[in-house]
Amino acid sequence: MTPKNSITREEQQTCRSLKPTGTKRPTLFVAAVILLSLLPTMPVSASDTPVTPAGTYKFAQRDTADLFLDIYDPAPGSATTLDGKDKPTVIFMFGGGFIYGTRNDTAYLPWFRLLTENGYRVVSIDYRLGLKGATKVGIAQVNVLDRTIHMAVEDLFSATAFIIEHAEELGVDPANMVISGSSAGAITVMQAEYELCNKTVWAQTLPDGFRYAGVMSFSGAIFSRKGKVHYGESPAPTLLLHGTGDAIVPYTHIRFFHLGFFGSGKLVERFEKFGYSYNMYHFVDYGHEIAGAMIETFDLQIKFLETNVMRGQKRIVEAWIDDPDIRRATGIQSRKELYKGG
Repeated sequence: MTPKNSITREEQQTCRSLKPTGTKRPTLFVAAVILLSLLPTMPVSASDTPVTPAGTYKFAQRDTADLFLDIYDPAPGSATTLDGKDKPTVIFMFGGGFIYGTRNDTAYLPWFRLLTENGYRVVSIDYRLGLKGATKVGIAQVNVLDRTIHMAVEDLFSATAFIIEHAEELGVDPANMVISGSSAGAITVMQAEYELCNKTVWAQTLPDGFRYAGVMSFSGAIFSRKGKVHYGESPAPTLLLHGTGDAIVPYTHIRFFHLGFFGSGKLVERFEKFGYSYNMYHFVDYGHEIAGAMIETFDLQIKFLETNVMRGQKRIVEAWIDDPDIRRATGIQSRKELYKGG
């Protein structure tokens, strides 16, 4: 009989914790090799049932476009509570380099279905694509990048304000919302939480004292004009997943004097230093494919949502992972390819 807390050889092969030579070990560290802490506490396999929104709502009218959001309710019969507490609503922002993408892209629907079958409500939102048509994105285009990111943040806050205003109709608890995003969407949710914690002008759309319950970032970053990222208030519990070889959204950072674009590998240093609640998974030698690895990493998401968000436990995890279940990308893997000229 296998001991209760042991790890099988197969499990060790599919989820290994790797510590790069010469990298400082965080003061608070839970290795991913302790697989028990990574296993989901509820089923994660999705059925083949198509997932369709329970409703679509216009939340903002801009000069360039009307913006909509889709609501996906928890699947009938799914467990919508844990320890007597309702599971959070997950707001999602799609990826696409701020040049393309849609809220209902079929690539995300299996993940939406998985969340709803596990008792979570999903809200997938539109946002303006400020780099649409761009052929180059770099330091020289810093003002365009800044404007683009904050346009998306503005749209996220507008969607949030709409949800708060119509919370009863939508079945959402405004105090129990987690923001999540892939790639450009991950940049947006990380930036939004940063603006909210620092009470900037961008956050004034939201009610005083409003906070998100959590943040999930699939290959995200934060833009700063003031050097190092500094949170005025502690950020919500944050899940960060990023490939160490990402050449589209930087894993570490790009910096030019006080201008900086800080990826997950750099941001986690601030989270560790100030004792924030976080789970950070460094996918060793993976590129931007981690931005779309929602299904493969679903167990990590569930553990984070249940423990850090719902139970409010400060479970700090930092792990280096090589997972053969995550396929290596064969498509666009650099900003030059993405923007066709930069």
